[in-house]
Amino acid sequence: MEIRSTTDQDFDVFVDTVHAAFGRFPETPVEGGGLWWSALEIDRCMLARTADGRPVGTAATHAFELTLPGETLVPVAGVTAVGVLPTHRRQGVLSAMMRHQLTELRAGGDFLSVLLASEAPIYGRFGYGPATYTARLTVPRHQAALTVPRAHAVAQAPATGPDDGSVEVLRSAECGEILEEVYDRYRRAQPGALSRPHRWWALRAGQPPISPAPRYVAVHRGADGVPDGYASYSIGDSNTLTVDETIAVDDAVFTALARFVLGHDLVSQVVFRHVPPGHPLRWQLADIRAGEVGGDMDWLWVRLLDVPRALTARGWFTDGELVLDVDDPFLGEHGRYLLTVRDSKADCVPTDREPDLSLDVRDLGSVYLGGTAPSTLVRAGHIRAHRPGTAALADDLFRAERSPHCLHWF
Repeated sequence: MEIRSTTDQDFDVFVDTVHAAFGRFPETPVEGGGLWWSALEIDRCMLARTADGRPVGTAATHAFELTLPGETLVPVAGVTAVGVLPTHRRQGVLSAMMRHQLTELRAGGDFLSVLLASEAPIYGRFGYGPATYTARLTVPRHQAALTVPRAHAVAQAPATGPDDGSVEVLRSAECGEILEEVYDRYRRAQPGALSRPHRWWALRAGQPPISPAPRYVAVHRGADGVPDGYASYSIGDSNTLTVDETIAVDDAVFTALARFVLGHDLVSQVVFRHVPPGHPLRWQLADIRAGEVGGDMDWLWVRLLDVPRALTARGWFTDGELVLDVDDPFLGEHGRYLLTVRDSKADCVPTDREPDLSLDVRDLGSVYLGGTAPSTLVRAGHIRAHRPGTAALADDLFRAERSPHCLHWF
């Protein structure tokens, strides 16, 4: 079997192969793009071929920026379009492609890669761990009253409070530049968020509100008239208003947008997709039971390719030190590192000291953004804590300034 990078001449073969792997057909293109695969960068794709030249597997990456705790932006490879033809599954094709891809990413200087897992059991064995989570919040229209006083919201954030700002309803097709600018402002301050390169917006690739699917967009503007949030939504069967995503630069803007969609006439219920863990919206409802949480699931999975570089790249909020004994069975590697945090910065160097924590690289990926507490994985039997109090110290060290969250689909 041969695994190699693709060229422009391979594009149609690549697209056909990845669709065949999932038993689907490439959608008929629409004017202006909009197909999820239209944003693929062909020089970041690879094909696995049999000895006689037949394509049997695909994998690709997008070039993104990931926001780490401490509002640090780093380049990251977003793994996508991974598939193997049904005739060649369980023959080592996927493992070979993943090993080839990780090796190439390292050689190119990447120290992190991320993905959205189609099936949870698959990618842990390649060193990826779930690192951000998302849920759906459903609110019946007749129980949608909010208790947050407008004056209180304004006092908390006078520049963007609901009473100082305004909401305008536009169609997604006419406000692409606004959406792109607001999303970019939001993702730079949100741990776990990925960039959306301009080509995604220009090609209208991905899911709403990027795609050509018709959507209304409630755009929030601050007192200065500058857009600082939006909610993309549509009304479907049973008069259910579904919010694809709510982007807001702060909680006051989110509350203003939530108040708007929850107050929409002729709606039976409002469904907020992609609500981050611990979001205050449920607590803002007059009836906390009115907010039904469902669809709680993992979203962004993280893989460390260079442990010292990754750990020193993010911001930290507690001083301390830990010795991490990290096993990477997929790449056949093992390392022990002294992590020392002082004044929000970390130093990470190899050491022969006795370990405080022993863990798999996938578990390090899960705790890396602060969305999974190390103590949870200790209790689950994934991480071994060698001394009392070590898990609590690890929780303090790895926490983020707020829950990491990723909205981007790729």
